[in-house]
Amino acid sequence: MNARALLVLLFCAVASVSLAQGFAGLGGDAKGYSVPERGTVLTFPADHGSHPQFRIEWWYVTANLKGEDGRDYGVQWTLFRSAMAPREGEGWTSPQIWMGNAALTTPDAHYSAERLARGGIGEAGVAAEPFTAFIDEWRLAAPDAAGLDRLDMAAGGKDFRYDLQLEATGPLVLHGDRGYSVKSESGQASYYYSQPSYRVSGTLKFPGRDMAVTGQAWLDREWSSQPLAADQKGWDWFSLHFETGEKLMGFRLRHTGGRNFVSGTWIAADGTATPLTPNALKLTPQATAQVAGRKVPVLWRVELPAQQLDVTVKAVNDAAWVAGRFPYWEGPVRVTGSKPGQGYLEMTGYE
Repeated sequence: MNARALLVLLFCAVASVSLAQGFAGLGGDAKGYSVPERGTVLTFPADHGSHPQFRIEWWYVTANLKGEDGRDYGVQWTLFRSAMAPREGEGWTSPQIWMGNAALTTPDAHYSAERLARGGIGEAGVAAEPFTAFIDEWRLAAPDAAGLDRLDMAAGGKDFRYDLQLEATGPLVLHGDRGYSVKSESGQASYYYSQPSYRVSGTLKFPGRDMAVTGQAWLDREWSSQPLAADQKGWDWFSLHFETGEKLMGFRLRHTGGRNFVSGTWIAADGTATPLTPNALKLTPQATAQVAGRKVPVLWRVELPAQQLDVTVKAVNDAAWVAGRFPYWEGPVRVTGSKPGQGYLEMTGYE
């Protein structure tokens, strides 16, 4: 068995507690691992780095871009760390396994790629200062010691590549209770913060052509050991940029019995974050598309009366399917209605 095949088996083993225990096993038992605690103060730049005592974490960037051809494009860069044991180690003693997903979406095409790597041997990892996250040659890194304020981002696959520069124009946002984000009525939680205000420029590369782009990006940081309840089968996650300068992070976690747990954060134009109260946000699917043999919602109504928000969120490309070890839908969206704009939508657990 070659090294890459072994990594596939190892990564699947980490999440194979059972797909019945949340999407990709994220509702599995956290015994032996650290768990988030309310009141913990997040510290930077240290918390930009990895937390090997927790079972799962990710560094996640989505970008809405406009090409010099006037068309809309979307880019995703993600690095996941999953632990077989709550510690770090040198060389092959490291129990940490890494997975990267990269994607590029156009109005009529979708490209994605995946990488797997073992911790401890230099194939993947994250350093807090200066910030560097990488898997193979894919990188998300600060060119200086400015935390997450300026980042270079690069990744690619067989038919695409992107090289982008990100510059923050607003503050970090802590979700939930100062970064303690509750994910279920039974108390599962994560540590969760974002940098939702990047200005972006750079280049997309396709076979035979390059495309200069500009736009805006959103970075999410999250870590936990049991972020889902055992009966939560997946989620619908929105990150929306409005033309007013306001932003919304909202998610709906779906239970097998039909119940939903909905939460989110309203972000004012100056970056001030307000956690949403229970039942304040309403996320309603309006239409579905057949994608990769699954019926997936690609048109939504999003309502937040406290902010006079009533918008329609529509996929730029219905076929934005990330076909990796744990397949999911992820793509750019257009927003129309009371507060027009754009953003990203991620949906998991659809069968």
